[in-house]
Amino acid sequence: MPRTPPRVHPVLWAPVVLVLLALGTTGCTARNINRPGPNTPATPTAKPVAVVVRPTPTPSRADDASDPPPPPPPTAGPAAVAALNLINLAGTGPAGSHTRTGSTAIALTFDDGPDPNLTPRILDLLKANGVKATFCLVGKQVKLYPDLVRRIAAEGHTLCDHTYSHRTDLGKQSTATMTQELLDTLNLIHAASPGTPVQYFRAPGGNFTPALVAVAHSLGLTSIYWAVDPRDWDDKQFGTGARMVNHIIDVVEAKTGPGAIVLSHDLKVPDTITAYATLLPWLKARFTLVCLPVVPV
Repeated sequence: MPRTPPRVHPVLWAPVVLVLLALGTTGCTARNINRPGPNTPATPTAKPVAVVVRPTPTPSRADDASDPPPPPPPTAGPAAVAALNLINLAGTGPAGSHTRTGSTAIALTFDDGPDPNLTPRILDLLKANGVKATFCLVGKQVKLYPDLVRRIAAEGHTLCDHTYSHRTDLGKQSTATMTQELLDTLNLIHAASPGTPVQYFRAPGGNFTPALVAVAHSLGLTSIYWAVDPRDWDDKQFGTGARMVNHIIDVVEAKTGPGAIVLSHDLKVPDTITAYATLLPWLKARFTLVCLPVVPV
């Protein structure tokens, strides 16, 4: 009776490597963390094969879901590491919010929309210039214009929760009130654009408090502030028309540096749209422009 040839023992799996795609201008989409499946036995051979297993300093088990994910390996690109840090680490802004992207790239953010007149115009400008941005949406506006939410998501921009009613004193309210304001907006965004990830939060007026940041964190939201604020909403101080347009351009050009998050608005501020027709080519010539990264949680 023939003897069954011995089988090759499976090679122990190396530690799982966290893979994050580098930031780019083609959109910020969810990225996957891939873990290997079960080992497949080697094909039987006629002769035994000696398997040499070299010990690793910190072996891990791919089949143990309770193990924490490993840190980014040294081979991960700087943009990938920056994306992970932005999501998982506290920032230097108010109450630990973020003022920077975590890399040399800059991020344009537009608050308070969607606006039925101005949001399509800024989307057209961004598309014409091949730029992706981050839109911080107010729940009441999302409820009125869900089609614009779908367009923002479909064109590869990142979505951010900017509360339901834009209460600038929200950080001083009860935990229940803060939670409801954020949840209502999240639910409306997901109803308008099912499956679209929302991983960022911006407090109305930038009025972050530790309690508000904690509530956002409990909902899986990273709090973002800004490094550049042209105050495009303040027409009492800076006027309207050409005066405001020139003011916005001057501030953004003078203050934007590597890694900056830039604040602007797309609700009832037509001068902002006019200013970005000039600013987008200027910024593209000097910086990499990205939407804030969306990564697995």
